[in-house]
Amino acid sequence: MFKHCSSIFKFNLMMVASQTREQDIAGSAKNSPINLDYNALKKAALVLRALNHKLRQQLLKLIEDEKKITVTEIYVRLRLEQSVASQHLAILRKAGIVSTERDGKFIFYTVNYKRIDEISQFVKDLVG
Repeated sequence: MFKHCSSIFKFNLMMVASQTREQDIAGSAKNSPINLDYNALKKAALVLRALNHKLRQQLLKLIEDEKKITVTEIYVRLRLEQSVASQHLAILRKAGIVSTERDGKFIFYTVNYKRIDEISQFVKDLVG
């Protein structure tokens, strides 16, 4: 008889402890609402997506190797359609990963190393 009472008592203690933990979790959730800047989150995702693409990685490597290169040189060297090269460069430019510099009728692309370092640090912080 005491064994049965003892196991009921242990079960009740476990239930109370479990409910207390759930209340603590629920209480802390009430006290600290989710505080995310969803607009900034969307922008961060666009920047990471810009780098997470094989063709854009090839573009970036070519620009880095050449230091300064025009879109014409890029699409000829990578054997791309001009429109494809331009679209991918626009994505990299919008993310701040490459910079442009006009010289007469030519627009030269260069790697924005400061931005690459910022992104690299962000990723290291994100993955811990």
